[in-house]
Amino acid sequence: MNKFSKLVIIGLMSTFVTACVTPGQYLSTSGKNIIKETQAAEEEADFDSLVNVYELTPKFVSAHRTPSPTAAVNPSMDEEIANYQYRVGPADILNVTVWDHPELTIPAGSYRSTTESGNWVHTDGRIYYPYIGFVTVEGKTVVEIRDEMSKRLAEYIESPQVDVNVANFRSQKTYVTGEVKKPGKQPITNVPLTLLDAINQAGGLAKEADWRNVTLTRNGEEILVSLYALMQKGDLTQNHLLRAGDIIHVPRNDGQKVFVMGEVETPKTITIDRAGMSLTEALSEVGGLDQTESDATGVFVIRGNRHLNKEGKDGEQNAHELGPVANVYQLDISDATAMVIGSSFEMQPYDIVYVTTAPISRWNRVMNNLIPTFLSINYLSASYNRTLSW
Repeated sequence: MNKFSKLVIIGLMSTFVTACVTPGQYLSTSGKNIIKETQAAEEEADFDSLVNVYELTPKFVSAHRTPSPTAAVNPSMDEEIANYQYRVGPADILNVTVWDHPELTIPAGSYRSTTESGNWVHTDGRIYYPYIGFVTVEGKTVVEIRDEMSKRLAEYIESPQVDVNVANFRSQKTYVTGEVKKPGKQPITNVPLTLLDAINQAGGLAKEADWRNVTLTRNGEEILVSLYALMQKGDLTQNHLLRAGDIIHVPRNDGQKVFVMGEVETPKTITIDRAGMSLTEALSEVGGLDQTESDATGVFVIRGNRHLNKEGKDGEQNAHELGPVANVYQLDISDATAMVIGSSFEMQPYDIVYVTTAPISRWNRVMNNLIPTFLSINYLSASYNRTLSW
C-alpha cells in the first residue's frame, strides 16, 4: 500500500469515527455572541461543592423521614365554636316578632314570606321599626338587638315580648375556589362554618385536586392546610373556623410531578397521587429498571433547593448563603431487598429519578458505534488489495 492510499484510509477513518461517536444534532456557536462572566465561571467551577450526595441506607431514611400526621384534637377551634355568635351586617334580613301585637309583626299581611316581610338591614347598618324609628343593628348579635328594641318599645307598649332572628343571611360570605366540584361563595350563618364543612358543601374534592397544599387566605395572609392530614389521618388541628371574607383555594396537582429518566423501561413524567409516592413506586410506575442496560448501583434522586428562588443581600441571589444547589440521594438496589428502603423514601415535587447505564452497556454502545467504521476500513483495504492484484 503506497503512502497516498494510507492517507486516504486514515482520512476516511477519521470521518467515520467522528460520525459514529458523536450521534445526534450539533449546534455551532460560531458567529454567535457568547457571554461568559467571570463570576458565573467561578460559580460553575465550584458547582461540585454546592451539591450534597447521600447514600440511602435504612438509618438515613429513618432519620430523615417526614413525620406522618396523626389524629389530634383542636381545643382552640372547639372553644371558638362554643363562643360563636353571629353578628348582623348590611343586606341581612331580620325577622322581628312582637307577641300579642300582630300589627307590628306582620304589617303587610300574613301571606308574605318571612324574607319579604322582614326588616332589611340598610348599608348604614340600621333598620326601621314602627314607633321606635331607626335601630342600629350592624355588628350586634340578635340577643343584643332584642334587648335594645324591647327597651325602646317599652315606652309605647307595656312589657313588650320581642323576638329577633335572621331570616336571610346575606352580609357575610366565604369563598371556595379551585379543584372542588362546586366552587363558589358560601354564606356565613348562625351555624358555625368550618373549613371541612365548606369543602363538603362545595361537593368535595375534584379528581385533579392537590389536597396536601390547600390554602386559607385570611386578611391577606395565607395559611397552609393539609386536607390529607385532616381527612385521611384525623388531624383536626388542620381545620379552621371560617370568618367573613376567608378564601379557601384547592390547587391542581399539576405541580406534583416527578421526572424518571435514564435506563428504565419507560422514561416519563409521573404525578404524585393523593396518598404520596415512594421511590419504589416511582420506579414501578415506569416499569422498573432496564435489566440489560441499567446499573443497579446507580439509582439517583436529584432534589433541587427550592430556596434558590429567594433573593439574597442587595436583591441578588447568593447560592453559598442559601445552601446547596441540590441534594443527590443514591440507592444501590443490586440487592433486591434494598427496594424496601426505596419504599420508605418519599418523593417530592420536581424530584428527578435517574438510573445510570451499566459499564458494560456503555462499552457496548461505543463498540456499536465503532464497528461500522472498522467494517468500512476493512472493505476499503480489501478493495485496494484486489486492485493491486489486477
